[in-house]
Amino acid sequence: MLDSKTIHQLFYKLNSALEQEGEKGEVIIVGGAVMCLVFNARNSTRDVDAVFKPAQTIRKHVQKIGEEMGIALDWLNDAAKGFLMPNFERQTILELSHLCVWAPEPKYMLAMKCISARWDTSDKDDVYFLIRFLNLKTAEDVFKIIEGYYPKKKVPPKTQFFIEELFENK
Repeated sequence: MLDSKTIHQLFYKLNSALEQEGEKGEVIIVGGAVMCLVFNARNSTRDVDAVFKPAQTIRKHVQKIGEEMGIALDWLNDAAKGFLMPNFERQTILELSHLCVWAPEPKYMLAMKCISARWDTSDKDDVYFLIRFLNLKTAEDVFKIIEGYYPKKKVPPKTQFFIEELFENK
């Protein structure tokens, strides 16, 4: 598991590696890493889901850093990129000499968490946290936010059931 301190160390190491190559990198984090770094809503995450560029260069360094640190070689991965939509505000999390790390705005994080939600993970707790953070009162409030980012046809039925159940259990 990666806590906030470790994630910061990893990004500083990635920055150094990029600097040595004379490359500049950009990482947009999503998922558990945002819940740790931005909201302090949880202590750790399994990995750092993100979209990054230059992808090939960053992947190479991520593997080397993983080996050095004795952690998963894909501690930074782009497995969540299928859930990303381009229409969200970004907030800077870390701006280093050769690496900039961004996170999506809270409403977008809620929408993305709802779309990708899995019951066997921390997603339920993360969604609860974001609903409270955004002071949302009804399932309809959540659906309005989701539909502001994702076309209705992209919202899976499981998302509707997930949100409705969250509010039934509140």
